[in-house]
Parts: sequence; C-alpha cells; structure tokens
Amino acid sequence: MLRRLDLYALLAVLIAAVALGVALPARSATAPVRIMPLGDSITAGPGCWRAMLWHHLQTAGYTNLDFVGSVPDGGCNYGYSYDGDNEGHGGYAATGIADQNQLPPWLDAAKPDIVLMHLGTNDMWGGSIPTDSILAAYTKLVGQMRANNPNMKIIVAQIIPMNPSSCPTCAAGVVALDKAIPGWASGLTTAQSPIVVVDQWTGFDPATDTGDGVHPNDTGFQKMADRWYPPLAQALGGVTPPTSPTPPTEGGCTATYRVISQWSGAFQGEVTVRNDSSAASSGWTATFTFADGQQISQSWNTVLTQNGAGVTAHNAGYNGDLPAGASTAFGFIATWNNAANAPPQVNCTLN
Repeated sequence: MLRRLDLYALLAVLIAAVALGVALPARSATAPVRIMPLGDSITAGPGCWRAMLWHHLQTAGYTNLDFVGSVPDGGCNYGYSYDGDNEGHGGYAATGIADQNQLPPWLDAAKPDIVLMHLGTNDMWGGSIPTDSILAAYTKLVGQMRANNPNMKIIVAQIIPMNPSSCPTCAAGVVALDKAIPGWASGLTTAQSPIVVVDQWTGFDPATDTGDGVHPNDTGFQKMADRWYPPLAQALGGVTPPTSPTPPTEGGCTATYRVISQWSGAFQGEVTVRNDSSAASSGWTATFTFADGQQISQSWNTVLTQNGAGVTAHNAGYNGDLPAGASTAFGFIATWNNAANAPPQVNCTLN
C-alpha cells in the first residue's frame, strides 16, 4: 500500500503530465486480423468477390479486419466501402510465382494471418503444365507462408471452371487440378497451420458467370464471395472447417436453366449443359418438367420433344462432343400464361 505522501506525489505527477500535454500510455487494442487475397486477375482487377466478401463480413459483425497486399483495388462500385488491398497479379501462374520466389517479399510486407488463395488459372493455358507441377508449386508456396508465420491459416480454392474458346485444353485441366486439390491439402494440413479447401467449382458456370469464359461477372463474383465466407468466418471464430469438400463429380453432368426474356404470352429460354467429368462425352440428354403449362413452339441446337409437361432434349449432331469441363447451350421459344413461369429443375446425363 502506498503511504499517504507517496500517493500525493503520484497524483501531482499525473496532474502535471496532463497540464503539460504529456501523453500517457494507452491501453493496447486488439490488432486486426490481416487477410491476404492471393491470386491472379480473378483476384486483382476488379476482383469484386473481395468487395462482396468484405461487405458480408462487416455486416455479419466481423469488423476488426484488414485486407492486405501490395496491389491497389481494381474498383468495384456497389454502394458500400471496402478494403481493397490484395495480392492479385494479372497473368501470374502458381508455378511462376513459386519458381521465381515472388511470394516471400509480399508476405514480409503484408504479414498476413490468413491467406485466401485462388491460383492455377494461368497455369492452364497451352496445356503444358501438368497437375503435379501445379501442386508442387502450391506446396512450395505453403512452405513460404509458414516460414513467414508458423500459425498461418491457409484457405485454398478449387478454382472456378474456365472454358475460353482460345484454350480447348483448359476446361479439362481445371477439372484435373480441382480433383487433386483435396488430397493434396489433407496431406499437408497441420493443426498449427491448417489448410482448408473451398469448392469454387460447383455451381459456377463459365457460360453465365463470366464475360469471356474465364473472368467472373457480377454473378460469378457473388458466387465466389458466398463460397469464401463460411470457412473464413469459421477461421475468424477459431474454428477449423473440414479440410476437403467433394471434388468435381466423376461422370457428372450439370444443366442450368434460365429465361432470357419474356413478353405477353411467350418467352425465350436457354439450358446450358456442362460436362463435369474428367473424360469427353459423345452426347448428352437433358430432361425437365414444366409446372405452369408452358409449351415449347420452337428450339435450336437440340433435338427436342415435349410430351405434356415433360421435355426431353438431346444434343444436335454437332454439339454432343463435350471435352471434360466444357459446356454447350440450347434455346427455345415457349408460351406461358402471363401469371407464373417457374423455372424447372433440369437433369442431364452424358453418353
């Protein structure tokens, strides 16, 4: 216990310090969690999944965050502010970043606690880089992350599908990589530095979710943000999600239905069929059932029949051969009742 005179002396010092404007030590605040979005142009500019993800985190109460990286934001205008810092580099490949040791200085400058990595798209061009080489690059990058921060939390994407007209091998290359990522991650994850895999593949359609078969549009960016959010929120809460999601379906087919436009008594529809398997198909069949009395009057890019409410569509003679990961679309004109035009669930199979 302080003696009375000592207490008076301490009070005098404090009063003098305040009078002279001397700053007293402040209570330490919890440092924000530093999150590095790491990738190529899909992450860089505009890379609007970052803006959408930031906004979702903020509105959910995760406010003590700092997105970090040396690259300025590409500019996404959704009516809210967001932290645009990132480490997305247009045109960069995972193998190139690893071979040239470009990641360590980025890490030294940004000092992230969590890395969100979507890399591999640019490794696909030309079809000359095998999956094993890309995974070896991933392994080297993870080692560099852990050298920078032994407690690094690493969230790795099974990258979005791509199907550009200039790269006939790219779609199958993405399928092969995405199928291999969960096994790679489970062999390298640790309790101290977990690697969590995020399935950015499933439900993403390059025909409707990108502008060029590679780079997401707003719909695609929203899908990416929605997939990043759950594992990132769990990591921020101290929970490690399961490491491995389901890989792209072996032998699978995905069909997506949409209404292009509609007017009094009629509408135009489109169905996109995608080969989700790791092998080429020689044909496909899509089936669906209308719920509101719609009747198809004409169709194209398909051999289509309708029996009551049920519709069966086969490939035409020229669009049945789909490489792994590739997609095609058929369209139609149909009538509707001007009251309800519910989209049906479409099932498809490959030959």
